[in-house]
Amino acid sequence: MDLTHPRKKLRFLLIISLLLLSLRRQDYNVEAQNSDKVVNLPEQPSNPKISHFSGYVNVNQENTRALFFWFFEALSEAPTRPLVLWLNGGPGCSSVGYGAASELGPFRVAENGTSLRFNQYTWIQEANMLFLESPVGVGFSYTNTSSDLDNLNDSFVAEDAYNFMVAWFARYPQYKSRDFFIAGESYAGHYAPQLAEQIYDRNKVKPNESFINLKGFIVGNPLTDDEYDNRGILEYAWSHAVISDSLYDTAKRNCDFKSSNWTEPCNVAMNTMFQKYKEIDIYNIYAPKCTTSNSSAASFLGVFNKSPAMKDWFKRVRWFEGYDPCYSDYAEKYFNRVDVRTSLHAGTREISRWKVCNNSILQTYQFTVSSMLSTYRKLIKAGLKIWVYSGDADGRVPVIGSRYCVEALGLPVKSEWRSWFHNHQVGGRITEYEGGLTFVTVRGAGHLVPLNKPEEALALFSSFLNGQELPSRP
Repeated sequence: MDLTHPRKKLRFLLIISLLLLSLRRQDYNVEAQNSDKVVNLPEQPSNPKISHFSGYVNVNQENTRALFFWFFEALSEAPTRPLVLWLNGGPGCSSVGYGAASELGPFRVAENGTSLRFNQYTWIQEANMLFLESPVGVGFSYTNTSSDLDNLNDSFVAEDAYNFMVAWFARYPQYKSRDFFIAGESYAGHYAPQLAEQIYDRNKVKPNESFINLKGFIVGNPLTDDEYDNRGILEYAWSHAVISDSLYDTAKRNCDFKSSNWTEPCNVAMNTMFQKYKEIDIYNIYAPKCTTSNSSAASFLGVFNKSPAMKDWFKRVRWFEGYDPCYSDYAEKYFNRVDVRTSLHAGTREISRWKVCNNSILQTYQFTVSSMLSTYRKLIKAGLKIWVYSGDADGRVPVIGSRYCVEALGLPVKSEWRSWFHNHQVGGRITEYEGGLTFVTVRGAGHLVPLNKPEEALALFSSFLNGQELPSRP
């Protein structure tokens, strides 16, 4: 190149400067990622080798809000696999304690709470998995502004989660161009579509450096619409012999699920129904009930002893994001170890006790959104791939309510309701709708499908990501 011409020389120097700046940014990202890398996690199995990272991302400089993440690279072909963000709900329950460490992550905490074992049905066989403790106040995530905890609502959570993803991609730019999906369960039935909507809207107005390559979301046993979900809870309890005919008739006669202000007779009937559910595990009605748990999740179990007004009732019934309260004991014992916190880069924060579920968030959370159906319609029209799956043994967010929600969207049916198979047995049922929505059931699974039916859950997740149909024959 002839650099004698001043303009060419200036252009050359500008290119060199940009390259050096890019290299410095890359060095910074490598340095940041290296500092996040988890090494010597206590009791981690040595085989297979798993590359994982954890730490904090600041989502609000003014209030010093930071969300904690735990990220696992895919077991194979990580550079070409998609990135999936997993969210647990509650609100107030940890995606580290549930999603990562009891459902679909590569590690399971053993029953004594002092060791880990490899999960052979981990979803990192299919994708790079990012687990986020959200909102602030959950798990290791924190805020230095206490008033934040009094202002939590769906919009607050979606904004923080969006800011987290933008900052996380800046820290891990090699994943920015990957196909990106959101996944979650229970109250993530709000979190996932609302974050997807936030990303979709911001992608249309934000500059390229903030663009997120969102392709869709998948949610399990999701709270979606208060009217249909609550109607489904009652009908499921009656149809599965949890409550008597007379209680069912009383509730039907007194409850208008379209209204957010229930009558006192309705409150009494529904509270009586939940009292009956205390005799079994509402999250998996055919599973044995744990009777020894002392975890933060289990502490929600006593909240039905009172009969408060409807507003408080909503806060009560949205408790405990989980299936096995005994397992919560093991998780809390493990993640409260000093050496575990240090390895996960969470030891610098003065968190008195890590909890699977933060009860106080549930009590202060502002439930301002009653239905996600309009958001579904918007995102279906936008062309996102959306799957809703439902463990059919869950009494808390039962399959009946989820079917009502999906049918309320009024979409034309693309493929009729049919059985799908796994290991020569019926895995569940599936139906597809025009526009990219699919509804799947998982036979015999409760609220936490990947925990109850890990093989079927992995097959379902693989089908969602790869576009391959679930088998229609044994």
